[in-house]
Amino acid sequence: MQTFSGLVSVLIVFVWLGGNQVSPLRPICDLRVLEHFVREARDSEVIMRGCRGGCGAMKSYFVPLTSVDFAFWEHIDVHEQAVEVQTGLSLLVQALSTAMKAMSNSRLANALDNNISNIHSLSQILHSLDLQQARSTVLPDDSAPTSSQTQEVSSLPELLQVQSSFLRGKVRLLLSAAPACQRQNS
Repeated sequence: MQTFSGLVSVLIVFVWLGGNQVSPLRPICDLRVLEHFVREARDSEVIMRGCRGGCGAMKSYFVPLTSVDFAFWEHIDVHEQAVEVQTGLSLLVQALSTAMKAMSNSRLANALDNNISNIHSLSQILHSLDLQQARSTVLPDDSAPTSSQTQEVSSLPELLQVQSSFLRGKVRLLLSAAPACQRQNS
């Protein structure tokens, strides 16, 4: 069932990418897709909070900072914003993958796998918007990022909370500001 949900999410993205409909906003800019991914991250967080004994995944994880300095964010180029978001998404995938490998409960592992799939879908959406001049920085496994744009969390619920906050914050801001997603004022 988990694989089906991830497949449906990816198919939605591909259908929207393939459509040649004339509209003020590109379908891939529809924030309802992002809201769906945020809801799934929150649902996973609730599941993980109910897990007794850590579910075999007690570890520290490096994740992106979710706080946004709006004055700074508005003054950096959209390409720099895209690189920061893609780097944050890469950090989240890396942390979720590490947690999933240590997971002893298959239901919980499936929830994490679904979150990873959703992040990959978001990365494809961002890539299709052609916001980046270069792909995100992918960190080698088990490396400790030294950037001032990361933080360390020590539990899965914290990791999933960061994921939903990052999606609601920086990813939403980037999608909202993407030139392809702006209404034409002509």
